[in-house]
Amino acid sequence: MSKKPEETSSPAGPDVTTVPLGDEVLLLQGERSFLLAAKAGSRFPLCIETPDDEYCLAVDPDDLIAVSMPEGGHVEQARMMLELVRRYHVPLVVLGKDHPGSRRLSMVVSVAPEIHLSCDIRRGTHPEQHLLCSSAELAGLLLAGVPGGVALRNLPYGVAVRYLNAEKTSADKQQ
Repeated sequence: MSKKPEETSSPAGPDVTTVPLGDEVLLLQGERSFLLAAKAGSRFPLCIETPDDEYCLAVDPDDLIAVSMPEGGHVEQARMMLELVRRYHVPLVVLGKDHPGSRRLSMVVSVAPEIHLSCDIRRGTHPEQHLLCSSAELAGLLLAGVPGGVALRNLPYGVAVRYLNAEKTSADKQQ
């Protein structure tokens, strides 16, 4: 890790941890699942494709891009998805509520200034970018892009927060 996460008290309360974040990718890792988060880094339009419509979201440099893998998997796979959105602005696809493919999604993506993690939603079916499907061990966590970092509220006990080491990601696997 190049920088240490700092515990801070903020106007939102003492349960908020602010972690410095520039171009790095942050890994929040539980026992069986994980989430990658990074700053967008630039302003760009991101298209959201829904079953009935397409709309474009204005993404700002401090907005977050998060990739959730509720059952775990390869960290490198999630990193690639994050970079497809962050660097290449690949559109996001939202499936219909009863789409059979939603249960086969191993990862889901959200792009927003604040992202709320929930285990009570069906994967890939929510066009609202502030809401992201997670495992139960990460549920309730709120991430917010702030100047120079990311604020984490309701960080569950036992969830490790670290910067992703680019050299090790291809061999890194979360069980």
